[in-house]
Amino acid sequence: ATYAEDISNKSPSASIYSTHLFYSEYNFTLSALWSPFLVKYKDSDPEGHSFNSLMSLYLDEADEEWANEIKNFDYVIISVGQWFFRPLLYYQDGQLIGCHKCNHSNITSLTRYYGYKMAFQTTFRTLLSLKNYEGVTFLRTFSAAHFENGDWNNGGSCDRTRPFTKEMKIEEYNQEFYLTQVEEFRKAKVEGIQNGLRFVLINITEIMWLRPDGHPNRYGHSMNRNVSVNDCVHWCLPGPIDTWNEFLVYLMKRELLLREKD
Repeated sequence: ATYAEDISNKSPSASIYSTHLFYSEYNFTLSALWSPFLVKYKDSDPEGHSFNSLMSLYLDEADEEWANEIKNFDYVIISVGQWFFRPLLYYQDGQLIGCHKCNHSNITSLTRYYGYKMAFQTTFRTLLSLKNYEGVTFLRTFSAAHFENGDWNNGGSCDRTRPFTKEMKIEEYNQEFYLTQVEEFRKAKVEGIQNGLRFVLINITEIMWLRPDGHPNRYGHSMNRNVSVNDCVHWCLPGPIDTWNEFLVYLMKRELLLREKD
């Protein structure tokens, strides 16, 4: 059996959530870089960080957690979404331009989709301009949550034990997240062709919407506390999330074939 060597940065300043694993037998490194907004962010709630605390996003500044790491990567997978539901202050050019759910009457109210759109604009712009980056960029599309009878913090749960039928349409706000990121992806893909960079879509939004039965639900656990929470965001049931890996392997093989033809 081949075991991975953990080569993660253990310095006090490093993110405790980012991981780098090296598989020596295959000369292969797998990294998971923690960047919930893709852009620079910080806590801004006077009461400290919590599941729904106020945070500041600097929409025109890429998060260095990933931007400083990936120039030599062969494949990059972008996967982000659910954190944009929380209260957020939006900054551009160092100036506060608006907020989402911040409840400040003297600050312009902007939608969560605005922050999402700008975060992807900045991410793709950074990738397109990153010196020496020649990797293939995959965008894993938005993965919807399945809370019913309330939100995550007021009694919502996901008790279903079977998939939805195809007649169950995806909720409008989930569709809007999907359309927002895909619009920016398509722009980057066109520009990438001119720069010799490949951008590939892993489109999981609709099929994952049909699997409300795949979440931990009441068996979820907080990362920081030994307590159970109703988790209808992350996935645990074998099957749904394994499909993502099948898509990824297929698309990686396709990229290799395309490269050989070139």
